[in-house]
Amino acid sequence: MDYRGVVLDVDGTVVRGDEAIPGALDGLAAVDAAGLDRLFVSNNPTKAPVAYEARLRRAGIDATADEVVTSGTTTTAYLADRHPGARTFCIGESGFRDQLRDAGLELVGPGDEPEVVVVAIDREFHYDDLRDANSALRSGAAFYGTDPDVIIPTADGDIPGSGAIINAVAGVAERDPEAILGKPSKVAQEFVLDKLDLPPEEVLIVGDRLDTDIAFGLDAGMGTALVRTGVTDDAALAASDYEPDFVLDGLGDIGRIVSK
Repeated sequence: MDYRGVVLDVDGTVVRGDEAIPGALDGLAAVDAAGLDRLFVSNNPTKAPVAYEARLRRAGIDATADEVVTSGTTTTAYLADRHPGARTFCIGESGFRDQLRDAGLELVGPGDEPEVVVVAIDREFHYDDLRDANSALRSGAAFYGTDPDVIIPTADGDIPGSGAIINAVAGVAERDPEAILGKPSKVAQEFVLDKLDLPPEEVLIVGDRLDTDIAFGLDAGMGTALVRTGVTDDAALAASDYEPDFVLDGLGDIGRIVSK
């Protein structure tokens, strides 16, 4: 298959922390040599694309904010479209909260009759947040999550992600989110394909997670490549219902798929 575009997961695929994963720079060079358009697509909502640009550059990757999409990006765009200016109770970190404000959403406390509750990773998540989200949801607020990642890889090991907090809120409120808006959601698929302006069959997604990256690509009709540098090992791959088109030791091996 002659691919014209590539979607690259970030953590566990391209970088771990602020350092490029071994071989990743070679893989990105192969993507460039093949003339492919690229997007870095992360399920981490804590940083805006401009902050991701700086992070990738610290890792030696010449990226621009326009090449970055996060679950914060897709969630913010969706909420601004579906709930413009809504009173929004947010569990999330400052970088995500700033994106919501910049999109015109009104961030409010639990006593301000929230119309929307949106939940993301928050490393200062508190019992009070759980109590307040539950109150708003039981009063009829709409419920959204940024991404389903229960565990995320960092330079210091795997840590709980957005999915862990979303699941806690959902369990207490006894209701599921109306939508979780990062990978592998239809919203994220459409956002990414619109940005690349390519049909899905001409796009390859490369990532380390079966239930987000590979599921995203399979559902959208993209080519899929799993890398072994993140959270998925051979046992998980063998037990999974998701079957990637390619399995690579790392991004450095992508040249055998995309080289002309």
